[in-house]
Amino acid sequence: QVQLVESGGGLVQAGGSLRLSCAASGTIFSINTMGWWRQAPGKQRELVATISRDGRLNYLDPVKGRFIVSRDNTKNTVYLQMNSLKPEDTAVYYCNAQVAIRDGSPYFNHWGQGTQVTVSA
Repeated sequence: QVQLVESGGGLVQAGGSLRLSCAASGTIFSINTMGWWRQAPGKQRELVATISRDGRLNYLDPVKGRFIVSRDNTKNTVYLQMNSLKPEDTAVYYCNAQVAIRDGSPYFNHWGQGTQVTVSA
């Protein structure tokens, strides 16, 4: 079993900052790409940012220059530093990780439970 536990969401005024964390635990041999997705009310879930095991980054265009994704491989943890937040960033943010549970097994996607981020105008 693999669990992803997120923390750090909340309510912030426009222009403020929040830092999300997501720790993976359980039966883990290796983690490939980790990242963050978000889903606003009435909208589809969208990819916000990802980071590969070797540090390659990918960002949704609207968050480029404002959000920073990072990871600590020793702690199986991924972070999302969100700066200059806007009301349109309001959503439930989900952590994602591609996890192999033993040597030679395939990587499967795992999701956190989601954390609410609300940005007031």
